[in-house]
Amino acid sequence: MRMDLALLDQTLFDITYRQYGLALIAVLIALVGKRLFAFLLTKLIEPLTRRTESDLDDLLLDCIRKPLELLVLIVGLFVAVQILQLPTEPTDVRGGAYALLRALVTVAGGWALFNMAGVFGQYLEALSSKTENDLDDHLVPFVRKSLRVFIVVLAAIMVFQNLGYSTSGLLASLGIGGMALAFASKDALSNIFGSLMIIFDRPFKLGDQVIAGSMEGTVEEVGFRSTKIRTPAKTLISVPNSIIANMPLDNVSRMPRRRIKLTVGLTYATTPAKMRAAVAGIRTLLKSHPEIDPETVQVNFTDFGASSLDIAITCFSVTTVLGEHLDVREDICLKIMDLLEELGLQFAFPSRTVYLHQAGAGEP
Repeated sequence: MRMDLALLDQTLFDITYRQYGLALIAVLIALVGKRLFAFLLTKLIEPLTRRTESDLDDLLLDCIRKPLELLVLIVGLFVAVQILQLPTEPTDVRGGAYALLRALVTVAGGWALFNMAGVFGQYLEALSSKTENDLDDHLVPFVRKSLRVFIVVLAAIMVFQNLGYSTSGLLASLGIGGMALAFASKDALSNIFGSLMIIFDRPFKLGDQVIAGSMEGTVEEVGFRSTKIRTPAKTLISVPNSIIANMPLDNVSRMPRRRIKLTVGLTYATTPAKMRAAVAGIRTLLKSHPEIDPETVQVNFTDFGASSLDIAITCFSVTTVLGEHLDVREDICLKIMDLLEELGLQFAFPSRTVYLHQAGAGEP
């Protein structure tokens, strides 16, 4: 027995086996404590938060659950380091271990704040959904992402400080590659400024149908780097904000009326009287249509085409919704066909008239 006790007092790297054993026990207790802490949160704290009318305490509990479990483990590691009494010479291993533990505490705190920023963003989204202003709908995601980026950067700086690095020296070292960093960050900064221009200038809002260059679709998200547009083919286009903020953009959702433009071609057998009747009939039809703005109706006989007499028709539907607009356009086309059929007129189609001349005697 004495020999066993004497064995515990033997050292390895100037640390006794007894200290190793006690440190291992401290870590094991911390792991068990971590599980016990999670169990207590689930069985005792969660039922209390569920009884409240607000969801805020439930969300905050989810935010701090994992970071607090990490802190319990860090406490166990701290006790283990205390037991081991790590050497300070020739290398300060003990100071390095404490610095690493402080960095882990910073990570746990930053983790909790990062999660809370998400909850804060959800709270702002709930408030913005109750307002009629569209600006906050764009601004809330931007604020949430900005806050999270700030927390990550601040936590990273504090971790470097805890590990013994000088932040001023770190920034100075970045100055060596400042030119490369400037070129690398130029596009990122342009996209951020582009997103700010979109948010405050408000050329479109979430849910608007837009046409920008060859792109057409519905705006789904305005982010830090890009704006996401859902196309009619259900594909998702990500456009850098620096590009979309500086290109001509047609916001289809903001037009008060939607244009219908048609050309009706009649055969050259159409008489002037019947042409006047057709023009007047189409004009009356459109002005009396419940889904057409009567002030916008324009119907005129405009051209002698290569194979048709052309009637130009322009009007605007009251609805701007694409599906409803197409239904109105279809109804108008069918009613124009009915009218022309009643008048005994025919639609022209591309054709060519060939005149044959019979040569007389002696002609080549």
